[in-house]
Amino acid sequence: MSAQFGRRLRKGAVATTVAAAAVAALSASQAPGVSVDDNGRSTTADAQPTPDLTTDDDGATGGSPFYMDLPPLNSPSPVPSASSGGTGVTGTGEAGIPATVLDAYQKAAAALQESKPGCNLPWQLLAAIGKVESGQARGGRVTADGTTITPILGPQLDGNGFALIPDTDHGVYDGNSTYDQAVGPMQFIPSTWEWAGRDGNGDGKKDPNNVYDAALAAGHYLCRNGWDLSVQADLNRAILSYNNSQDYLHTVLSWLEYYRKGTHEIPDGTGSLPGHRSDDNDPPSPSPSPTSPSTPSTPGTPSTPTTPSSPPPSGGPSTPGTPTPTPTPTPTDTVDHLEDAGTAKLTAQAGDTFSKRISTRAETSAGKAVGKVRIRFTIVGDTDTTFTGGESVATIVTNGSGVAVAPALKAGEKTGDFTVRATVVGRAVGGLDYKASVTERVADTLARTSDTALTCTPGGEFADQVEVKATYDGAVADGVAATATLITSADDPTENTKGPYFKDADGKTVRTLKGLETDANGVLKLPKLYADDTTGTFLLRIDTAGGASLTVELTVAAAAEPTESPSPSASPSA
Repeated sequence: MSAQFGRRLRKGAVATTVAAAAVAALSASQAPGVSVDDNGRSTTADAQPTPDLTTDDDGATGGSPFYMDLPPLNSPSPVPSASSGGTGVTGTGEAGIPATVLDAYQKAAAALQESKPGCNLPWQLLAAIGKVESGQARGGRVTADGTTITPILGPQLDGNGFALIPDTDHGVYDGNSTYDQAVGPMQFIPSTWEWAGRDGNGDGKKDPNNVYDAALAAGHYLCRNGWDLSVQADLNRAILSYNNSQDYLHTVLSWLEYYRKGTHEIPDGTGSLPGHRSDDNDPPSPSPSPTSPSTPSTPGTPSTPTTPSSPPPSGGPSTPGTPTPTPTPTPTDTVDHLEDAGTAKLTAQAGDTFSKRISTRAETSAGKAVGKVRIRFTIVGDTDTTFTGGESVATIVTNGSGVAVAPALKAGEKTGDFTVRATVVGRAVGGLDYKASVTERVADTLARTSDTALTCTPGGEFADQVEVKATYDGAVADGVAATATLITSADDPTENTKGPYFKDADGKTVRTLKGLETDANGVLKLPKLYADDTTGTFLLRIDTAGGASLTVELTVAAAAEPTESPSPSASPSA
């Protein structure tokens, strides 16, 4: 079976026909109606693809071939001890999931439930895609940390029966410096992994050959664009964005439905390998498949695969010499360049959402706007800024005016400049770069939270600590850097050498505190202040990033002497 990996044959018409019939048989036998999962959501046994699906360029896999084996027609048999997760069942070998691979799927789904709860990603969807892409990492041939024992590579995407994708990673991921190949248990092409890759096992690396990394990346890929996978249309969109094939959609949905009803854990390395790939001549079928249609062939007569060609004219086969009709160009074919559509200056403080959004217009060579074109926006540079939703890439379709508006940018904590690059998906035209910057958090106003006088006796400590609140444009200014200094005078901001002071960790006297920061409520509470033997009025100045400043008076004075009551006057003598 392992020889099936790496084969590259053209897909035959019979494979598509039988696959569709087999899926229909599977749906009829396993799910006569809409079923419900453990969370009470509708499942997808009888789902129909949504007609207005939008997918990203070459998808996660670059349109690489996939395994079309279908689940057993008999549903898995639950066992009495089944508790959670849908894994407490027995079943045939091809239905089991290797232990490490199963753990990777479940941990990835749990992580997405925390970071993107609105996506409603079921781990069974990752399992279904993993089954179709690599046969669950070749039957679970992985090391203890989840890395495949040998690389899993799709065929080179050289345009010979597959998409044409010249090398994008200099062979770093796939070992091929001429053409790209899909890599790993979830079959990411290098250009997609570059932005979609994740570290799922916490080893500090993003490795497409590691099932934990690949499963988490696949989860984020499926959850982008704000999709809710409990909604049928969004589920279909997500699956087709992974590999834009109706056969792929049907096959993944079949395994998703099967795994929702239950599966069982098997030891690593013991899983069965799929036998029918989408570029094979041999059609897939459920196992067993007593109702699958079959057409006997004459021994020794190979089936004839179909090849892409223009359809014959209506009424019969094409006649020699008849010119092939020129295909109508798609909107994408007509794009000549991209233009900025009025994007304002892109700047935001760390942690804030950018108030302006990027707008890009697709145009023909004559400057005419082009609608229904996919524009990919990619964040480039050393930054932790993302689009809302946490992704660094977003694909938007241009509207009737030819304009695509990128999702809002959410600034991270790293300050500095970065670039957002707009490119046309499926068209080799020059990209358009937008410069953006993240500045440090700032405040424009500081105010004390109390008006209590700050006093102390010589050699003592102040009873109250200084507390201030920072705001910016009237809103709370959290995370703003600040400095506190006991200054010489209002006209001399140098550090004072006498009077009140703070103490460092070793109890030593300090009169300047750096590295301070306001809390989530914009509040900064300074450490305790102490006084030496010098009396008088002293000044504490607090400065923040952005120019906010506040001077606070501190008074050191001896305690007032108690006043004695006067003795009563002697009564006048008689």
